[in-house]
Amino acid sequence: MNDEIRVKYETLVQIIRQTLAKVGMSAPICDIEAQVMAEADLLGVPSHGVRMLPGLVQALREGRATANPQLRILRERAATCLLDGDHGPGRFVSVQAMQRAVERAKQFGVGVCLATRVTHWGRAHAYACRAAQAGMIGACTTNAIPNMLAWESARPLLGNNPLAIGLPRGHGQEPIVLDMAMSQAAVGKIGTYLREGKKVPLSWGLDSSGRSTDDPAAILSSGRLLPVGGHKGAGLALMMELLTGALSGGLFSHEIVQADPTGLDPDSSKLFLALDVQAFVDPERFAQRVQDLLSYLQNAEPGLTITFPGERGWQTKARYLAEGIPIHPTILAQLQSIGVSLP
Repeated sequence: MNDEIRVKYETLVQIIRQTLAKVGMSAPICDIEAQVMAEADLLGVPSHGVRMLPGLVQALREGRATANPQLRILRERAATCLLDGDHGPGRFVSVQAMQRAVERAKQFGVGVCLATRVTHWGRAHAYACRAAQAGMIGACTTNAIPNMLAWESARPLLGNNPLAIGLPRGHGQEPIVLDMAMSQAAVGKIGTYLREGKKVPLSWGLDSSGRSTDDPAAILSSGRLLPVGGHKGAGLALMMELLTGALSGGLFSHEIVQADPTGLDPDSSKLFLALDVQAFVDPERFAQRVQDLLSYLQNAEPGLTITFPGERGWQTKARYLAEGIPIHPTILAQLQSIGVSLP
């Protein structure tokens, strides 16, 4: 696209950091928010990257999000904790929560942190990946405002509550990371198709009349995203809702949207799990067995091409580090609306 620009990853991080500092966020929190936000763009997921900066800045200005949250552990046992996020920036709080899970896993083999009152965390991938980069198996999920039909309902009943799982692959190799919403496609991905003028598969959602449509604008307008696998996706979204909203004693999807309908999700709850591979098997043996399975699948049939979870993102990262991260003109305009200009 002619008006598209490319920005170096380090430059994008710095711009995000400076923007958040101007609205009162302290340097350590700015650093994490900026790194995780820009990382989504770097891995080729613009729906969860710098596009989300204007919404966060507005929420901070309006007091719907806390720039410098006071994190408090409300309940704690040896391997678990319940963390109050104080409506803090979701990326920062989520990194802190996964770190608490990882620290407990190092000592007890398993660690779990359930964080409540946390704003939108961007992309689930970031936190499962960080656990995997620490040599752990990481998993995380969250609840969110209702944006998905369930059991053939006429209106959204549940959030498309994503699940991410990350596994280490050994020295010098990027982790395998599955990150999936419980809808056929995340809301942000449908928005990306709209910005890029693309049609979507008919299985992704319905229009306001309840008909299948390939028009991303019609799906976004109706809010009628379809669950992956029909009742299976709805069932998984329900269980993620219970593992977060119920287990934390916090709010459910329909209650989150009543408190804040913007998608900031300041009263969402997020579950972080870490498993220490070494508690179960020698890490080198684990890495070898992971590779054995991947190799088997890659050679199972002549001409079969397999892209493993997260692999496309690592390939995109290498390309964007060399060429710069593309930023769509629509996103540029949104950034300009809050006084942010990219070089």
